[in-house]
Amino acid sequence: MSIKIRREDALNYHMQGQPGKIEVVPTKILSSQMDLALAYSPGVAEPCKEIAVNKDDVYKYTAKGNLVAVISNGTAVLGLGNIGPEASKPVMEGKGVLFKRFAGIDVFDIEINEEDPDRFIAIVKSLEPTFGAINLEDIKAPECFKIETELRRQLSIPIMHDDQHGTAIISAAALLNALELAGKKIEDVKIVVNGAGAAAISCTKLYIALGARCENIVMCDSKGVLNRSRTNLDEIKSQFVTDRDVKTLREAMVGADVFVGLSVADAITPEDLRNMAKDPIVFALANPNPEIDYDLAHKTRSDIIMATGRSDHPNQVNNVLGFPYIFRGALDVRAREINEAMKLAAVHALANLAKEPVSDIVAKAYGMPKLQFGREYLIPKPLDPRLITTISPAVAKAAMDSGVATRPITDWTEYHVELQQRIGIDQKLMSHVIDRAKRNPKRVVFAEATHPKILKAAQILKDEKIAEPILLGSRKEITALIQEYHLDLEGCPIIYPRAEKETIERYAKILYQKRQRKGLTYQDCVRLMSERNYFGAMMVETGDADALVSGLTKDYPKTILPALHVIGVEPGVNRVAGMYIILNKKRTYFFADTTVNVDPTAEELSEIIDLTARGVRFFDIEPRIAVLSYSNFGSSKGEIPEKTRRAVQLARANNPGLIVEGDIQANVALDTVIQKETYPFSALAETGANTLIFPNLAAGNIAYKLLMEIGGAEAIGPILLGMKKPVHILQLGSSIREIVNMAAIAVVDAQKREPGAAA
Repeated sequence: MSIKIRREDALNYHMQGQPGKIEVVPTKILSSQMDLALAYSPGVAEPCKEIAVNKDDVYKYTAKGNLVAVISNGTAVLGLGNIGPEASKPVMEGKGVLFKRFAGIDVFDIEINEEDPDRFIAIVKSLEPTFGAINLEDIKAPECFKIETELRRQLSIPIMHDDQHGTAIISAAALLNALELAGKKIEDVKIVVNGAGAAAISCTKLYIALGARCENIVMCDSKGVLNRSRTNLDEIKSQFVTDRDVKTLREAMVGADVFVGLSVADAITPEDLRNMAKDPIVFALANPNPEIDYDLAHKTRSDIIMATGRSDHPNQVNNVLGFPYIFRGALDVRAREINEAMKLAAVHALANLAKEPVSDIVAKAYGMPKLQFGREYLIPKPLDPRLITTISPAVAKAAMDSGVATRPITDWTEYHVELQQRIGIDQKLMSHVIDRAKRNPKRVVFAEATHPKILKAAQILKDEKIAEPILLGSRKEITALIQEYHLDLEGCPIIYPRAEKETIERYAKILYQKRQRKGLTYQDCVRLMSERNYFGAMMVETGDADALVSGLTKDYPKTILPALHVIGVEPGVNRVAGMYIILNKKRTYFFADTTVNVDPTAEELSEIIDLTARGVRFFDIEPRIAVLSYSNFGSSKGEIPEKTRRAVQLARANNPGLIVEGDIQANVALDTVIQKETYPFSALAETGANTLIFPNLAAGNIAYKLLMEIGGAEAIGPILLGMKKPVHILQLGSSIREIVNMAAIAVVDAQKREPGAAA
C-alpha cells in the first residue's frame, strides 16, 4: 500500500506538542528529597568512586551499556545531499526512535559541525566514554570510509556506518533468497552494480564475502563502467575495476543475472531488462524513485525477481531490518566491534527468517491476506516481532565465536526472554510453559485444520517440538493448503471424521452411553460424531489424543458444548469458567471469569474463585485474588458488593489458606500504598493482587478487551477451567502466536494430568 506524505502533515507531526520526536525519561523514582539525594549529590559520589577504581563498572552503574550515539555531520542526508548538521537532526532523532521502538536501545543524537575527516574522527573518539556503541549516519563518500575505518581502529566499542553496512546486510539476505528461488549459485552469477558510493561499495564487498567472484562483478558510476581505461579512480573504486571489455551500463547488462542499483531514478530501461539472463534479479534501490519503475519492470519481464527501497512494493530493502538488532546483539555481549562475522550472521538470520511461516499479525499489519517465502517475499517485514529474537542472538553468538565479545551469554533461553522484554513483550510465563511442553510433547488435536492459521501454528509446534499436532478436516483441503503455504507437516496425522465410519460408530456408542438419558438417540450420536468438535473431544476422552484445541472459527459457547457433552467437568465441579492471562510491562495478571458465566450467584462466584486459584497455580504462581466491585469493604451498598463479599466468605470457608479479598475496587486491589494507608487489614495490602475475579461476564469481558486495545497489554487465553480432560478454546480469530501458546498450555495441562505427575 502506497502512503502519501503531505508536506504540511510531516511538518505538523514534528512540531506539534513538544517539538521533535525524543525526550529523556528517568529510569529511577524521583519523588522525594531522598531520591534526589541518591540520584545526584551526595549519593552519586559512590558509583563515581567505584568507576574510578574499575572503569568497567561504568556499565554497572550507568546507562552506557544500552546507549548508542547516532552521529552525523549532515553531508549526505537521505537524497538531499550536504544540507548541514542542523538539517540532519530530524533524521538522527528518527533513527533514535527506531532504535528504541525495535530494540529497546536508548539513543543520543549528535550532529557535528565538522567536515574535515581527521577532526571529525577526533571529536567522535572523545565521546567513547559516554556510549556503548556508535552509529554513524549520513556522512558522504569517500570520507565516510576513512572515518569508519579509523574509528574502528581507535575505539574499543562497536562502530557501524549504517548507510554502508545496513543496506549491504539487508540486500545480501534478499540476494541469497532470490538466488535460491532462481536456482542460481552466488559464485556463478554475473552482477552489475550501478553506483559507486558508500552503500554500493559495502554491498559489493559483502556479496564477495558471501561467495560472489570479483571477475563476475561490474561496477558503474556516473561516468560509466569502472574498467582499466579509467586511470583517475580513487583507492576505493580501484578495488572494483573489471577486466571485461565493457564501457557502459547498457553493455554491462547484457547477460547479467543480478542488477543492484544504488544510484538514480530511471537508470536502466526495459531494453536493459530484456538483455539480462533468465530469472533476472533486480534490486532497484534508489529512493524515492527506483532505477526502473516497478510495474514497468514486471510488465517487461514476467520472470523478474525484484526489490526496491519503497514500502509500497514487495521486498523493501529497509535498513530497520538490521541496525536495531545488530547493535542489540553487539551491546548485549559488550562486543569491541561489529565485525564481518557479525554482519554475515545477520545476513543468514534474516534470509532464514523469511522462509519461516509468517504470523497473521504481520500480514494484517501490511494489509496482505498472505505472506510466504517467494518472489514477492524475499526478506521479513519490519514489523515482524521475531526479528529481535532471530537477528540479535545470531549477532551476539558470532561476536562470541569471533572473539570480540567481552561478556558472553550463557543462558540463551533467558536471553530470548530478555529480548522480548526489551520491546515490551513479557514472555517469561509462556516461555516457561513452552519449555515445559517441549520436555514431553503431547498429541494435540485441532478441530479446525482446514484453516491456514491452524496449519501454520501446527508447523511451529512440530518444528519446535512443542506438541504433536493431529489435524481434523478434509485431507484434500488440508493437503492443498499445506502445498499453497509451503508447509512441511509430514508425520502429522490428517483425519477426516466423515470418512472414519468404524471410528464414528465406536465413538457414537460411547456418547450414547453418556447421553441416552439426556435426549440423544444413537442416530443423533452418529450424526454428531461426524462433526469435528465432537470427534476431537471424543479422541481426547478415549485416549486417542491428549488434548483438544478449537474455537478459531466458531463462537465460544458452540465450541464448549461438544466438549461438555463428551468429556464433562472435573469431579466435584459444577461449572466451567474462563481465565485470561494479561501481560504488560509491569507484571502478569490473571482475569476471570471473562468468557463463560454471565451473572454468577455468590455461590457460583465462590466456585469460580476456587477454579481460578487452581488455574493460576497451574502456572506455578501463587494466586493473590481480588473479587472486584465498585465498593471497598462495604463502602457502598448494592447487589454486586453484597454478592462479592458473600463469595469471599464462602471461598475462605472452603479454602482457609487462600489469599482473597473483596469487595474491592480494581485500583485499590492493585495499589498497595492505598491499602496500607486506608485498609491495612486487607490480605492484599503487602503485595497487591495478581488475580482479578469480576462480578459478571460483562465486566470481565470489557476489562480485558479494553486493556488489549488501549492499555497496550497482551492477553493469552481464554483458558478453560474445570474440564475433566485438557480442552482449550481459542478466541474467535486468534492469531498464530495465540494458537501456539494455547497448544503449549494444553500440552502442559495433559502432562500434569498424567498418573504420577506432580500437582
